[in-house]
Amino acid sequence: MFKKILLDNGLPLLTESASDVRSLCIGIWVKVGSRDENPEKNGISHFLEHMFFKGTDRRSPQDIAMEIDSLGGEINAVTSSEYTLFYIKVLDEYLDKALDLLSDIFMNSTFPEDELPKEKGIIREEISMVEDTPSDYVHDLFSKHLWGSSGLGQAVLGTRETIDAFTRDDLVDHVNRFYGEGNIVIGCSGHFDEARLVERLNATLGQLERKSAGKNFHPSEFHSDVNIITKDLSEAHICLGLNGLPYNTDERYTMHLLNTVLGSGFSSRLFQKVREERGLVYSIFSYHMSYLDAGVWSVYAGTERKNVSEVIDITVNEMRNLSSTVTEEELVRAKAQLKGNLILALESTSNKMNNIAKQEIYYGRYYTPEDIIAMVEAIKLESVKDLAERLSSEAPFALTIYGPTENSDLSGVIDTLK
Repeated sequence: MFKKILLDNGLPLLTESASDVRSLCIGIWVKVGSRDENPEKNGISHFLEHMFFKGTDRRSPQDIAMEIDSLGGEINAVTSSEYTLFYIKVLDEYLDKALDLLSDIFMNSTFPEDELPKEKGIIREEISMVEDTPSDYVHDLFSKHLWGSSGLGQAVLGTRETIDAFTRDDLVDHVNRFYGEGNIVIGCSGHFDEARLVERLNATLGQLERKSAGKNFHPSEFHSDVNIITKDLSEAHICLGLNGLPYNTDERYTMHLLNTVLGSGFSSRLFQKVREERGLVYSIFSYHMSYLDAGVWSVYAGTERKNVSEVIDITVNEMRNLSSTVTEEELVRAKAQLKGNLILALESTSNKMNNIAKQEIYYGRYYTPEDIIAMVEAIKLESVKDLAERLSSEAPFALTIYGPTENSDLSGVIDTLK
């Protein structure tokens, strides 16, 4: 059962109880991410996320690690373009200990000076790992190509140059500016005593008195163009995309269904036509990435240099013609796949916690799984065709290729992207 409760200071607490599990997951969400950073501070949200685990007034980094292991639980954090999440997952009997640990980290971290150089080294290694994984790195390159060098185009990890320049004062300033009541949402899902949960949170986060400064919101402008980064790799990694839809759109499930037909799953058009029928790739899939004010509908593929033009040509042709070729049979199959994915995902307390918090952040309300299934079922074929027509029939594509590719390899397909 879902509830929204306001703590003593007005912080929203979203809960979804489940009596048939023995775990609970609690998350503290801060509505700030890499898109809100000034370019010279790019990466500070992620760097700060790491530094929260480097000790508090009462606990050393080793104490934090030993305490969570002794509970048999998990504590971690995630940074994205638009939010930072700190969460803990434990058995229900450890509710008090989990809340004490998570709230201590969030409210009382000291960000010790001697930990900064070590954490900078760790994040530089993290950046290197992404760069050494072309199938991951191409998405960062694509994002910068789409949105520019500020806002959504900024990498979550930042750059080596910005990371090296961070000081403890920068971290404290970031907390003081953005980690106030107006930017925080708390989510909890699983088996828990609601009264005890609220009491404990009111004694900690409910006492927070910090106002949030205005965010550095950079409006998003989609750039359609061709960007080739030549690199001596065994495969060319391709990201091809069209301007998409923002998170809180009435057409979000129509978009999910359209994307499912195109390239989500083994039965999708791209997987069948590009991989199974022609053997041109090992990996190809489509996805729709939504943000507060923007979105992108994209396809990723990895292939040999000789196949790049053909893979792009098939993909563009499929996306351009979806409005006239998508069938009722494909829509029925996509609905079944989408509903199955939703229900299976929400059997996890972690995913439930993510779901209720994101709905609050992006929609300002809660939709039950039954609500969502009803919305999916209500979508007609004509709505899918209409959305496909608006998104892809004449819109220009953005293309990023990372690998052993030159402009000359694309001579036959450039005109189809415009």
